[in-house]
Amino acid sequence: MIVITLSKVPPSLRGDLTKWYQEVQTGVYVGNVNAKVRDQVWERIIRDIGSGQAVMVYNAQNELGYQFRTTRTDHEIVDFDGIPLLKRLNQVKSPSSKKLGFSDAAKFHRIKMYSKRSKKSKAYQVKMPLFVAVDVETTGLDLTKDDLISIGAIKKGEDGELKKLSLLIQTDRVISPEITKLTGLSTEILEKKGVSLQVALTRFLEFIDDAPLVGYNLQFDDAFLSKSLKLVQEKTLHNQMIDLLPIVKKRNRFIDNYRLSTVLAEYDITNSTPHHADSDAEATFALAEKLIENQDLIF
Repeated sequence: MIVITLSKVPPSLRGDLTKWYQEVQTGVYVGNVNAKVRDQVWERIIRDIGSGQAVMVYNAQNELGYQFRTTRTDHEIVDFDGIPLLKRLNQVKSPSSKKLGFSDAAKFHRIKMYSKRSKKSKAYQVKMPLFVAVDVETTGLDLTKDDLISIGAIKKGEDGELKKLSLLIQTDRVISPEITKLTGLSTEILEKKGVSLQVALTRFLEFIDDAPLVGYNLQFDDAFLSKSLKLVQEKTLHNQMIDLLPIVKKRNRFIDNYRLSTVLAEYDITNSTPHHADSDAEATFALAEKLIENQDLIF
């Protein structure tokens, strides 16, 4: 059991805690999570608490059966023969006099930040692997009924220059107003600027060759590509498939949601035209490079 009390903290921090704990009373949160999540939550509190205060009490193997942490500056946690005690200070410490790293969570935060800086410094020595970022747009979400209407792909050549492939694909299906609003593609546009499915997939296969394919929620793209390849009797994809979604979920436990737009904002990546295959592929490529630099993605 873990109990957290908050006072005078930003509303965003209260919202974050409700993902893991139940607010049984205003500012009082109760939950039962493992030690890793508990420490990450405390780290998030330390980071976002502003001028507020927080106390965390949790089970521990000591004489009392519990341990606690606090951000209060008028008290200090002391260890008395293995028993944690809260000592009231005669004078309230000013923020400038508070010793950095006064708690295990603060030390953990400093270690993590140092680790990130270390990763970034090493990243410049890491040679980027060859891969192709891919995204597709379709007439809908139903694999059995809907068709590919756009493919976007991007890779970096041996000269370091980005090489892009943007394909619009003709279809017999009428494009719905919802899909047009989302992708900017209409039946008229595809008739004028699109190519046949056979031509599009041939050019796509030539572009990707045998390079690993990277995507965000790649299962969706792979399913429509595989279905379309069978329709035109082209060879199936045997490329290595790397989906960035589960990697991001594993590395970012506290993100609000895992929509591509939210994840891109978390990594400071701009996507000028979302739900356009070429733009989404370019943004996915940038996300993959960030994950590689952080050593979260290793081929």
